[in-house]
Amino acid sequence: MVEKYHRALDAFIKGDPEHQKKLFSKRDDVTLANPLGPPARGPSAVEATMDRASSGLREGEPIRFERISGDAGTELAYIVEIEWARAKVGGSDEVSPIPLRVTTIFRREDGEWKVVHRHADPILSPRPIESLVQS
Repeated sequence: MVEKYHRALDAFIKGDPEHQKKLFSKRDDVTLANPLGPPARGPSAVEATMDRASSGLREGEPIRFERISGDAGTELAYIVEIEWARAKVGGSDEVSPIPLRVTTIFRREDGEWKVVHRHADPILSPRPIESLVQS
C-alpha cells in the first residue's frame, strides 16, 4: 500500500490528484490537513482540497521519501515521513523544492488499505515557541 501511495503522490506533484483520491477512504471520517488551509473532513471536502492543492503544481517529481517511523496492526497502520519533491508551483516557471513533514494513517476497509488521515506541513527545523503565536 505504501508503494501505491508514493506512486499516487508522484502523480499529485505533477498536478494529477486522481490516483491519490482512489487511495483515500470514502467514509465520513476521512480527513486531510495540508499546508494550504484548515483540515478537511469527509470525502467531498478531502477531494476538493486535493483538487485545489494539485491545481497549483506542475512538472513535478518526487526526490525521495525518508521514513521516520511507522507501524502496522491488523486494522490500522501509520507512517511518518519527510517527502522530498520538486515542482513548478503556482505561476512560477522555476522548479522549486517542496519538502514536507507528513503523517499518514491507513485503515483496513472491506479488505483493502485506505488512507483515513494525512497531515502535511513544511516544518523541518526547530522553531522558537514564539512561532506559535499568531497576531
